[in-house]
Amino acid sequence: MTAASRNSEVDLAALLRLASDAAREAGALLRAMQVEAHASVETKSSRTDMVSDADRSSERLVVERILAARPDDAILGEETGERAGTSGVRWMIDPLDGTTNYLYGNPFYAVSVGASLNGETVVGAVYAPVLDELFTAVVGRGAQLDGRPIHASDKSELATALLDTGFDYAAEKREVQGRVVAQLVHRVRDIRRFGAASLDLCWVAAGRADAYYERGLGGWWDIAAGELIAREAGAITSSTEGGPHSPASMLAAAPGIHAALLELLRGATSE
Repeated sequence: MTAASRNSEVDLAALLRLASDAAREAGALLRAMQVEAHASVETKSSRTDMVSDADRSSERLVVERILAARPDDAILGEETGERAGTSGVRWMIDPLDGTTNYLYGNPFYAVSVGASLNGETVVGAVYAPVLDELFTAVVGRGAQLDGRPIHASDKSELATALLDTGFDYAAEKREVQGRVVAQLVHRVRDIRRFGAASLDLCWVAAGRADAYYERGLGGWWDIAAGELIAREAGAITSSTEGGPHSPASMLAAAPGIHAALLELLRGATSE
């Protein structure tokens, strides 16, 4: 059975509505909780990897909305882990991408909800509550921002490209990533670090950045929705080594610069 025939058995538009509604509702909850967010902060993998009651409450809301509508689906959530399902649909949820930004009152944070069908990501919704922007995509149907089509940039020259990136929470890995940035920054227009992978991918989809790369993300919840949105907007996605993308290695770039940036990243990795 082909991917297309498998997908035809599930109403992808209904999945997208569910993802979008849950992301918007969770975003409203995050905004309501923001004043008190600092009171419940804990750390996870390192002193700089923070989690709050807002993260957990947002995820609980999204999971409840999904299971109320589709109780047989599997779920992978950043805070609650894996829940098995039998339908072939698996949801990947980042309930608060950009927790540090959120806790500091920075507007660059989002709720990310993606769904896969038999292993293929088919739906993605990323909602930025402060910006009140909803990025969406359904596989094979393009990407949208608040219902309007969006497209990756037509950038063809790496020297004038704007890149987004991110850093690991572990200090020793940040040091390595910093050395890579030092090798790239004089070869491109500039590099930005916003602190929310889902939004970085959506920025590429909307042409607000020409490319995004990052190594060592936490899990599929970080990139599932955003990668689909970037790809459906026309960006090329891969690992930073040229293979399939994964949380360990993510690259999304405008088609005109993907190959050149991939070569540059490979060189920076080996030096």
